[in-house]
Amino acid sequence: MKIGFIGLGNMGLPMAKNLIAAGYHLQVYNRTAEKADDLEASAITKCKTPAEAAANVAVVITMLSDDDTVKESVVGKNGILNTLQKGGLHISMSTISPDIAQFLSDQHKAAGSSYLAAPVFGRPEAAAAKKLWVCVSGSKKDKQTATPILECLGQGVVDFGEDAGGANVVKIAGNFMIMSSLEMMAEAFTLAEKFNLDRTKVAEFFGSTIFNAPIYQNYGRLIANKQYEPVGFKAKLGYKDARLAFKLAQQSETPMPLGTLIHNRLLTAVAKGLGDRDWVEAVGRGVTDDAGV
Repeated sequence: MKIGFIGLGNMGLPMAKNLIAAGYHLQVYNRTAEKADDLEASAITKCKTPAEAAANVAVVITMLSDDDTVKESVVGKNGILNTLQKGGLHISMSTISPDIAQFLSDQHKAAGSSYLAAPVFGRPEAAAAKKLWVCVSGSKKDKQTATPILECLGQGVVDFGEDAGGANVVKIAGNFMIMSSLEMMAEAFTLAEKFNLDRTKVAEFFGSTIFNAPIYQNYGRLIANKQYEPVGFKAKLGYKDARLAFKLAQQSETPMPLGTLIHNRLLTAVAKGLGDRDWVEAVGRGVTDDAGV
């Protein structure tokens, strides 16, 4: 089966490799065309536009960075809607606002195709290991079509209803929780360090006892060791997600004081030129710099 695949960044590339391993042929598009050279040549068709990637396929997947990029890939001059066949399905796996998700769903409906939100939780190493968690929202029919494909990418697919933006609300809420956890761990480990304790040992203790969960184990290790490379998720994308959380809080009149703190932490990192660094560094280094260590 051929699938269109748009976006070969840190997450998209390992996801594309897993789809190829599952037997799919991919029509791929990426703004930096050379990224496709990392894929098995016989299993892909390189495309020059999103429209070309969406031509003559029943399903097209996008894994892109933000609202504007996804919107342009769908409704732009060379967008998906120009070529996606009637009844075709667009699976959007990006972290975008629910407003844009609803807009894109409406555009697809008007064009005779359909849209399924399917944002994911997991860093690039989780994507490579098929350990992503996929959140979906949209019609039952589209979920049935998408599920066999999504199961090639993750360890679970969780349904959050039929509202086009529902899964994106979950994704934004989840990323807010991750960012908040990064801040909490950075502050706790830095406090321990200032009292001449081994911050790595402190992180290992918490990760194996009262905070025995992957977020605290994996991110905790990176923060404790001040290990900021390789870059898995850029700080500027984390800042984008913090802005989305702040926007949803305002729209729904939901006070989120911790969200304001995280927003400012990541904004500071971006303002200091760390936007292309890992968000672990943006938070971790921000806390240690504040503490003078």
